[in-house]
Amino acid sequence: MRFVRPKHHTDGLVTLLLFGVFAACVLSVLLTGAKVYRDITAGNRREYSRRTCAQYIVTKVRQAPSGGGVDVSDNAINLRETIDGEDYVTSIYCHDGWLWEIFTFDGWDFDPEDGEKLIEAREMTPSLKDGLLTVDLVDANGESTHLVLTLRGGGAS
Repeated sequence: MRFVRPKHHTDGLVTLLLFGVFAACVLSVLLTGAKVYRDITAGNRREYSRRTCAQYIVTKVRQAPSGGGVDVSDNAINLRETIDGEDYVTSIYCHDGWLWEIFTFDGWDFDPEDGEKLIEAREMTPSLKDGLLTVDLVDANGESTHLVLTLRGGGAS
């Protein structure tokens, strides 16, 4: 004679309850991870915009010819150079929410829309005094950056 154990439905309920707790924990971790990822990505985008704009200006000024090829006019940074006996100027300026650049003959009048859009930026205020170029930037997110650059050759044109 065999002894038959009665089956209890609580075994299945405990298993189902444990699976539900596990699923809730997994969902919680995934949602938390997604939020953290979204916040980090948004922060990286903001920092990329700010750093790229500032680094672009720093690089262009450092590439300018030494001996006073940098000046400031009408809220623009002008980088002057002579190529094959012709005088040219690269102007970096803010217009319509963007940082723009244009390369033209020196003294050439241009429309701000003639340049090339580079990076979103609300405002740029450059000033030049005693061989120091100071640039205040406000990026697309409204965050400010203050740059102070010493010009090669010590002066402006």
